[in-house]
Order: sequence, then C-alpha cells, then structure tokens
Amino acid sequence: MASYDVIVIGAGPGGYVAAIRCAQLGLKTACVEGRETLGGTCLNVGCIPSKALLHATHQLHEAEANFATMGLKGKAPTVDWETMQAYKQDVVNQNTKGIEFLFKKNKIDWLKGWGSIPEAGKVKVGDEVHEAKNIIVATGSEAASLPGVELDEKIVVSSTGALSLPKIPKKMVVIGAGVIGLEMGSVYARLGTEVTVVEFLDQITPGMDPEVQKNFQKILKKQGMEFIMGAAVQTVEATKTKAKVTYKLKKDDSEAELEADVVLVATGRKAYTDGLGLKDLGVKMTDRGVIETDEHWATSVKGIYAIGDAVKGPMLAHKAEDEGMACAEVIAGKHGHVNYGVIPGVIYTWPEVASVGETEDTLKKSGRAYKAGKFSFMGNARAKAVFAAEGFVKILADKETDRILGAHIIGPGAGDLIHEICVAMEFGASAQDLALTCHAHPTWSEAVREAALACGDGAIHA
Repeated sequence: MASYDVIVIGAGPGGYVAAIRCAQLGLKTACVEGRETLGGTCLNVGCIPSKALLHATHQLHEAEANFATMGLKGKAPTVDWETMQAYKQDVVNQNTKGIEFLFKKNKIDWLKGWGSIPEAGKVKVGDEVHEAKNIIVATGSEAASLPGVELDEKIVVSSTGALSLPKIPKKMVVIGAGVIGLEMGSVYARLGTEVTVVEFLDQITPGMDPEVQKNFQKILKKQGMEFIMGAAVQTVEATKTKAKVTYKLKKDDSEAELEADVVLVATGRKAYTDGLGLKDLGVKMTDRGVIETDEHWATSVKGIYAIGDAVKGPMLAHKAEDEGMACAEVIAGKHGHVNYGVIPGVIYTWPEVASVGETEDTLKKSGRAYKAGKFSFMGNARAKAVFAAEGFVKILADKETDRILGAHIIGPGAGDLIHEICVAMEFGASAQDLALTCHAHPTWSEAVREAALACGDGAIHA
C-alpha cells in the first residue's frame, strides 16, 4: 500500500493543476485517472477539440467569404471531414501527452483506474488501496440531458458525440442556446449544416449582458443559424437515421415539430461524483448534487477537499485551475485565494464573446450607481482591415469612484482582450487608469481603451 501526502481524484484542469502545485510545494502526490489519457473532459472531449474545429471552420469561412476580396483568387477549399477529425485528434494528443510529461517532470504518480474513498485517508483504485493524508476530489462534470431524452451519441448527441460525428449532417437541431450549443452549432453552420437552435428562455446565453445577447444572436442569425426562442422541448424521437423534436411555445402553448439528422442536447452539465462513496462517508452535498465546501475547499470530512465542477460556481476550466492551485496552497500550510469576482467567461465563436464581473442587470438589481463606456469595433482600424468590425466593448465603472466593475466584449479576440480588464480589476483600477495607458496602434485592444475613455469625457474615434 503506497502512502502519499495528497491524492487527487481526477486529472482534468482542476485535478492535474492541483497535483502539479502540490508536487511543487514538496508534497508527495498521486493523481487518479480512469481515462487512457490525462486532461479530463476539457482536453479530451471539451474545450480543446472544440477549439480545433472552431479554428478549422473559421478558416473555411474566411476562404469562402473574404479571400476573393483580398485578391486571393481560386476555388474555395473542399472539406475533408476525416482529415479535419484527424487534425482535431492530433491537437488533443499533443495536449494530453504534455500533461503526462508534466506529471513525470514533477514526480507525480498516475494511479490508472477509477477511484473511490472507502474511508477518510484512503483511496481505492481497482483492487489497490492507497493512503493519503489529504484527498482532493476533482472529478468534474458530465453532460446533463432533458427528462425522457436519451442520448445515443449517434443521432441524439451530447457535446462529446457532436465532436466526432461520422459525417457532416444536413440538418441539426441544437437544444439549448448556451456556450456549448452555440459553439458547436457555429462549427456545423460553417460546414453547411442547417442549424436550428431551440431555447426555453427568451434570450440566448443566460446571465450575459442583455445588449451582448441581442447583438450576438443577430450576428449568428446573419451567419445562417436559426433560433426558436421560448420553446419547451417535449420529446425527442430518434430512428436509425433521423430524429424528430417536438416543442411547445410558451407564448401560446402551440406545439410544433422539427426533423433533423442530428440533435445536439446542450442543456448544461452536472457534477460527476458517482462511485466515490461520498454519501457513505458523510460528505455533505447540496440538493443539486454538488459537494459542499468551506472557503478553503474543505468538505465536511476532515482531510477531504473538493474543487472544480464538483463544487458550486461556474463550470469553467480556469476556475477549476485556480481552485486547484489555491487548494494545494492551503494543504501545504500557505494561504490559497481565488477572486471569484474576476473570473472571465468566453464563447469562442466568431466573433468571440467575453465577459467579466458585473452586468448592467446585476448592478441595477443591487442599486449600485454606475456608468457605462461603450465603443464599437466599427471605429477600430485593425478590426475593419480583417473583416471583424461587428460588435463592441462595454466597460462598467462605479459612478463615483470610477473603479471598473465589469466588462463585456463581443468582437475579434474578445477572449484575449478581456484579460487586460481582469488585470485592471485585480488591481482595483479605474476606467481612467485604463484610458491613460498607451495602447499600440493598430490593434483590437485600442477598442478597450476607447471604451474606457467613453467612461470619462468620451471616446476619440466614436
């Protein structure tokens, strides 16, 4: 029986980062993972493969829509789906092997198999039981379906199945207008699929800035995606080659049907804690099936911690990574900290959508006086040069102090641009601080500066 200072269960972004940080802090560390490769959902069947397909299909769009305008003449490329899938898999393999290398470099033992906790201080993997002074549960999440809707990962698929369809469908119905549904819907729309998104709410991307929601939906419609809003899915019936989706409109209770080659169920994710034995140990769980923790990521059972999608908060890889590092610091006797007010969210469509901090809705509800500075990418020279002038940057600042409270970007490179604002918020910067910082020209980031200027006397190029 091997003995460790820390055993991490799960090698996704939260788990592998926690393991590496524990090892860096001098703790003897092991990580349990049942997949054949490290990296969890994110690297294997989530963030990374979907970004590969988004990139490939965006290049196709550029070739079809913009090359000729730039004087790049010739036939638009044809799609070799098999080769695109191989490229996607190669990207995945490079990343997962990279984690394996990091484990070896940091002398972390990979305990191959599925783990359970028979009692505090012990982790069972297969027939072997290992001792651990501390256990970190980082088991992530799984796709949540609708009641009565069965996923076969062929015709009715989750995001996992959508990444590896045997062929490009002619028609696809996406149930759910959240991040995953819109990203994958965007991939197939660029590939020529007729994509219809069915959403229960009256707006896409719940919780996002309303102005962004409206503009984003408008842009996606222009790209060929159709939307049926305020619709409750009743049934999904699949045959060997097709599926039929029945939905009811909330406004008048009328029912309608859609036929598709593939139905993507993108109605969110739920914490995955099955088989760990947490209830038998007395680990407190919430009604929604997530593990309850204190401010130090400790569960109700001494020596057992939990992070990432298995605990409350946004199900984001980078949130899990931050918690992994902070939890490792706590176990090593140091001070671990996560600023939950500055965790950015990104949608990797084109244009990208990114946000951090407060929205106008949350500020209005809390009664906080604020000002909004907005700048359109239409006024940004670089964006116009690369056919990316749709969208805007909006910065929200305290009306009295000018301290930045949040930001919302829809436009080119939004997922990277948002981090300038994240850093500013971490330092408690004002909009004026950002406005007075020299930005290189011509860059997309100038739009961020202009939005900050708009919080004061006004943008220059608006």
